[in-house]
Amino acid sequence: MAAEAATLREGAAGLEPAPFLKRYLVRLSALRLGGDASQVPGGDSGRRTELHLLFDQLISETCGPGGAGPGAPRPEDVCELLVQACKLVPLNQEHLVNKVCQLIHHLLNRFPVIVDEESLKYLLPYFISALKQCSTWTHVEILQALAASVYNTGSKCQKYLPDLLGENGLLVQLSSPAQTDTELKRAAVLSMANLCLSTPGQSGLEEPYRELCFQAFLSVLQSSKGSGVDDITFCMLLQNALKGIQLLLNGGKMKLTQTDHLGSLLAVLKKCMFHGLPGLNIEMPAVLYPALLPQYDSRSPDKQEKSDLRNAKMTGSRKKKPKGKQKKGKLEEELKGQPESDRGGKPEKQKLCGDALQDSDSDVWNQASSDIHSSFGNDHVPLSALGWKRISSSDSEYSDAEGGIQSKTRSFQAKVRQGALTCFLSTVKSIEKKVLYGYWSAFVPDVPGIGSPQSASLMTIALKDPSPKTRACALQVLSAILEGSKQFLSIAEDAVDHRRAFTPFSVSIASSIRELHRCLLLALVAESSSQTLTQIIKCLANLVSNAPYSRLKPGLLTRVWHQIKPYLRHKDVNVRVLSLTLLGAIVSAQAPLPEVRRLLQLPSSSGLSDGRSAIPHSATCSGVPEWRKEAPAAPGDEPLAVGNEPAEPCWLLNLCISLVVLPKEDSYSDSDTGCLPATSIYEPSPVRLESLQVLALLVKGYFSVSQSYLLELGEVACKCMEETDPSIQLHGAKLLDELGVGIIQQHKSDEAVTADQRVPVDLVVTFWTRMLNGPLLGALQNAQHPTLQTSSCNALSSILPEAFSGLPGDKQILCITILLGLNHSENPLVKAAAARALGVYVVFPSLQQVIA
Repeated sequence: MAAEAATLREGAAGLEPAPFLKRYLVRLSALRLGGDASQVPGGDSGRRTELHLLFDQLISETCGPGGAGPGAPRPEDVCELLVQACKLVPLNQEHLVNKVCQLIHHLLNRFPVIVDEESLKYLLPYFISALKQCSTWTHVEILQALAASVYNTGSKCQKYLPDLLGENGLLVQLSSPAQTDTELKRAAVLSMANLCLSTPGQSGLEEPYRELCFQAFLSVLQSSKGSGVDDITFCMLLQNALKGIQLLLNGGKMKLTQTDHLGSLLAVLKKCMFHGLPGLNIEMPAVLYPALLPQYDSRSPDKQEKSDLRNAKMTGSRKKKPKGKQKKGKLEEELKGQPESDRGGKPEKQKLCGDALQDSDSDVWNQASSDIHSSFGNDHVPLSALGWKRISSSDSEYSDAEGGIQSKTRSFQAKVRQGALTCFLSTVKSIEKKVLYGYWSAFVPDVPGIGSPQSASLMTIALKDPSPKTRACALQVLSAILEGSKQFLSIAEDAVDHRRAFTPFSVSIASSIRELHRCLLLALVAESSSQTLTQIIKCLANLVSNAPYSRLKPGLLTRVWHQIKPYLRHKDVNVRVLSLTLLGAIVSAQAPLPEVRRLLQLPSSSGLSDGRSAIPHSATCSGVPEWRKEAPAAPGDEPLAVGNEPAEPCWLLNLCISLVVLPKEDSYSDSDTGCLPATSIYEPSPVRLESLQVLALLVKGYFSVSQSYLLELGEVACKCMEETDPSIQLHGAKLLDELGVGIIQQHKSDEAVTADQRVPVDLVVTFWTRMLNGPLLGALQNAQHPTLQTSSCNALSSILPEAFSGLPGDKQILCITILLGLNHSENPLVKAAAARALGVYVVFPSLQQVIA
């Protein structure tokens, strides 16, 4: 490798500069060697004119799209040209200084060039001297050249930092609140931000400089736009300051440990998140302070309910005055006030949402309707208004008739909002979650009080911002906040009616969870951009994975369940994958939940607007799913019934099995063809993998629902292990393992499952006989795929002891022989899994008799 790299370096060193660059290098060299300018015709004036023309020609010739194409110049040649150009321009010729700085800024942005250390040794002192000696009208171009030169070279600039970032450094002075020239301040802040950029392995700014830069950026973000300041320039100034803070946080050495630092930053970020958003003008305090979070209440819900009842009796038996009907939120009033043309939306989506929100298709909904109404009904948006905004998938919704300046201003304002959200995401990732959740109420929506408007939150942006990129950024931040929030959200509880003079913190968090569900589902049906749609569904999945539904009133998951069904047939493969991820999160949320159990037994068309099934047509066209017809039976096998056969087949099981084993339908026009081989007749690999994961979660959490499909699920696992894709093979083995574990758990003596509801032992014997006659043994012997071997060992260890004794003798010996062989594997994971499986077999009654 070293010899190869040396050869490449030698080859690169032998390359000639790009033809156009070579011409200019020759001309610059000729000018340097031309001697005293006073001795040549025209004197200084002629030389200045020639340099001006040369620089103009160079800028003109390098205009157009940049990049590192085959005709692009080498970085070292660009650096050499810039240094030579600076050497020809004395600082007393300010027009030329301005022009050469313009050239440096242009070339370094035009080509992907990182200035080398030798060139910086000349360029940086040149810029510092120019800022000290030249007139202020040249400073913007000088600072832009400086910013381009120090980009990604901060570790090489340590020697010059006192002049630039010292207590009286040039950049500190030019970016201070006393600086009235906004354009000059913008260029200074950009230079400061680029100095903060550090790549892994490089030493970033030292602590004093980091603190100084942070305060400078914070001061800029806290400032207000002056009366004579151009909107676009001010937006660019804010963007540069946000970029600087983000680079400091991404460097990993900037720790927001002080409350004032974090509170000040979050305050300005919230202010910038709504910058220029139509219809919103929020006032923020200088500092946000965290709320004091209570410790998690470890009492069980039953004990807490008794305690609450005692407290309620102590308060007396005074009757509460009936509350008037809660006013609808600010959002709905805005919807009503919009013209019909603005609220048209897509008829199909309006109908979908309307039917998805109705409560006529399940007993769960009827049982919990009064509870759900209390948290959703009063803020419910009329069906006619659910298409409240036509959300376009383009970044700009501004027509040419509105004028180019207005359109450009809105575009820059959207970039400020995106920059603030990206910076907020870096902030979320750089602080501890327990600190972050102190600011929960400042960024996560809550149910508004009677007569109060909805507070501005991340969901306000997700619902109202015209830019899909900004909406996606807001949802990405919300998703990062929700990730890992299980311990914090476990405080929430509203399953018990609290009669207190104050609202407990647990009830406040519960109402916040309900409002998040409401807003995210509203955003789901209003969104048309596939990229933003994926972020909404990802947010819902994170919320479902962390919310304590057993402590909340039922109904939340029912809404999510019905509204996600249509997206299982979405044309975008990423949306389909994430929809399955969300269903997997619902199935695994504190399983088993009674609400989810009822949902699993609903018809496949339940909750869909047009009565269609969520299952592909080919899976249900003849009434019996195709995969059930194809399930092979061993010769002479009698049909075996499984106890507790559900009256209605589980549509989610049917769907996932169909997605795994059936050819894909033509109606799916996958946007991401990269994940699907040209010869494949099946669904894209991510869809099949996610379907297998949902099946495994379903078997794990709701085995009683899936046990009637035992043989079919076994055939699915076998089919997967026969394929060539290692990921599909691995998930097939994991599904088989979950099936075995589910059978063992059901047959445990302490399980409250009657004998007629258990899977019969003779059926379990048939199941494992088929598995051992299938590809499982091949997977166990696949030494090229140790992870598959490990999962297959785990599957083999999950045979029910009673079923093992019922297997033919040769199959029992085969299992033990293979595991003994794998116990000598060189892979430690395979060896450990084989040893564990043998340890399980040792306690089987039939083998203990043999050993005895």
